Amino acid sequence: MPIIVNLDVMMAKRKMSLNELSEKVDLTLANLSILKTGKAKAVRFSTLEAICKALECQPGDLLEYSKEE
Repeated sequence: MPIIVNLDVMMAKRKMSLNELSEKVDLTLANLSILKTGKAKAVRFSTLEAICKALECQPGDLLEYSKEE
């Protein structure tokens, strides 16, 4: 998939665990894990906004486009 999710990178930079992020953004661990592993098919803007707020980052810090060859 050409969209790469860098949630794990941002969490490491902010020294935040999945449990802590889950509490801050009010999402289940399962849903965050799906997003973190790149298995999500979609993400709501409200979810993206909550994650960006909790991690103090921009959407571009979390999502990256990689051209498939």
